[in-house]
Amino acid sequence: MVATDPTPTDQRTYGNWRRPRSAGVGQLGLAPTLLMLGGLIAVVLTTLIDLIAAVVLAVLLGLVLAPLTIRDVHGRTLLARISTRLAWRRTRATGANLYRSGPLGRTGYGTCTLPGVAAGSTLTEAQDSYGRPFALLSYPSTQHHVVVLNCEADGAALVDQQQVDVWVAYWGQWLSGLAAEPGLVGVSVTVETAPDSGLRLRSEVEGNMAADAPDLAKEMLQQVLEEYPAGGAQISTRVALTYSGAARPGRPRRTAEEMAVELGTRLPGLTSGLSMTGAGASRPMTGTELAEAVRVAYDPAVAPLVEQAQNMGGSGLTWADAGPQGAEERWAAYRHDSAWSVTWSMSEAPRGEVLSGVLTGLMAPHPDIARKRVTLLYRPHTPATAAKIVEEDRRNARFRASQSTQGRARDDAALRAAEQSAAEEASGAGVTRFAVVITATVPTAEELPQALAAVDNLAPAARLQVRPVTGSQAAAFASGLPIGLVLPLHLAVPASIRDNM
Repeated sequence: MVATDPTPTDQRTYGNWRRPRSAGVGQLGLAPTLLMLGGLIAVVLTTLIDLIAAVVLAVLLGLVLAPLTIRDVHGRTLLARISTRLAWRRTRATGANLYRSGPLGRTGYGTCTLPGVAAGSTLTEAQDSYGRPFALLSYPSTQHHVVVLNCEADGAALVDQQQVDVWVAYWGQWLSGLAAEPGLVGVSVTVETAPDSGLRLRSEVEGNMAADAPDLAKEMLQQVLEEYPAGGAQISTRVALTYSGAARPGRPRRTAEEMAVELGTRLPGLTSGLSMTGAGASRPMTGTELAEAVRVAYDPAVAPLVEQAQNMGGSGLTWADAGPQGAEERWAAYRHDSAWSVTWSMSEAPRGEVLSGVLTGLMAPHPDIARKRVTLLYRPHTPATAAKIVEEDRRNARFRASQSTQGRARDDAALRAAEQSAAEEASGAGVTRFAVVITATVPTAEELPQALAAVDNLAPAARLQVRPVTGSQAAAFASGLPIGLVLPLHLAVPASIRDNM
């Protein structure tokens, strides 16, 4: 992300987000281009033997390359869409889109564990250097360990623009510093908006009301308790840090207990750095708090009960009971316990320059969406990897710009952006991959069209191009939760192959 110095009357702008593309011919990537060149050579050699066989081979080559060249408005190739549809049919045929847990389900010991990619997760608790308890979420399949921080964000209301620019600068510095964190593989920031039940206000008022208060004051406070929560929203911000416990050169594989000791010494520095970014007071979440947040996400109807239990000393929820009792994944929707959800993913970052408040409307509460989560997923590159990526991206941009004798405006702009990114990385800037996941949850299926229309209006205002996730709504829903899932590392298909599809 690049900041442009403002004049005294202008606001600071940000931009120059790039999606690196491999060198290739036209819309093809490197691997399909090599396939095309190899096929053309085979066709030419076949013409020396049999002309009819050469024509048949050329037709087959065209049929193979066509799904790789046809792309939709979101950049997905025809091959990717066909493979997604076939995988979905297989999922439906095997019943893998259905989930049942609890006493009558198929999970062990009548528990309600999380479904899908998070099914094997385990949770342990430890203490950091300050003596604060924190939950350590572990994924044995990928050897990932996650720590979740709860932030009391200050918000930008009645804050001057200069202070907002300082927060953004510190946020960029905090993200850049994560590239030097040993073993860090991903960061997610989840901003969730939900209706305010009013229980916290009622508990605060009733707990501080004097027994001999005047009747007028009691009537006034009672009216506040009845009317104020209506239309109110509860906003929570959580940051999940995902570390790898896999073996590294010179270090063996680490267990959850060893990771808890190691991460416990880093948490004080990470939380203090977040306080300078506008995130407010931040602290690690305990196991019960994390289980409650996930349980409410899967079953919003229990939110008032969980909040009431918190006011009475704690709900006592464990990680084994944080998942839904029933869930059904559909092609473009997800039904879980008492609600329906639709998840969108970002297909293109904002073009051009934007202001610091570009995501404000997207993250704010909306009357047509009962519960909304906007999750920003970050994967910082190490300095060595970042230098390699920007240099390779610059070479590929030069190659694409030189393919046409007249040149295209988009290729020229991509070349200038790649040159600028390489220059800034050489001067010490960090490089981070990022994505945005939006989840809208409503109580009934009849309210889904209003939620779809609301997100379709909010995303363009945020300068984002998004698309509903199809065929994998359950995994997309889980990726939007503050549980530190890094989906590309949970997939069986390598990322290098998927990028060329």
